[in-house]
Amino acid sequence: MTEEKVLAAEDAPSAFSVLETIRFGDLDAMQHLNNVQVLRYFETARIAYLSEKLPEHSPTVRDEFGWILAECHVNYHSPGFFGEDLRVFIRPGELKRSSFELRFEIRAEADNRLVAEGSGVMVGYDYDAGRAAHIPEHIKERLAADAA
Repeated sequence: MTEEKVLAAEDAPSAFSVLETIRFGDLDAMQHLNNVQVLRYFETARIAYLSEKLPEHSPTVRDEFGWILAECHVNYHSPGFFGEDLRVFIRPGELKRSSFELRFEIRAEADNRLVAEGSGVMVGYDYDAGRAAHIPEHIKERLAADAA
């Protein structure tokens, strides 16, 4: 992943975030945070962020316009351990006609250690038509306000 995709440490406090605590069930056989759980933390942060920014778009209701996660990239930097509190930061990156990038970063609360960072691409989707859809301008404006 390129340097620009990582949230700059000085920008992270201004980004939307959620706090996760590593549970025993989140560990792999080597007793550190399972790589799959990082994607779950990203998903939790993504849903929380979009619910706050776009409360009219519930993640469990198929309205005419919705979202589909089209791709996700993760770089793992350090292990997470049982009981650690992790802060998951998220903010929009590049906004396009029918898609936008979400950048995320996971840091240990105790020492600000970077655990993982990455990005995902959300595509606007028309569930009635069954195809990609342009992101409405009012939604782009709300996302652009937080864009990196």
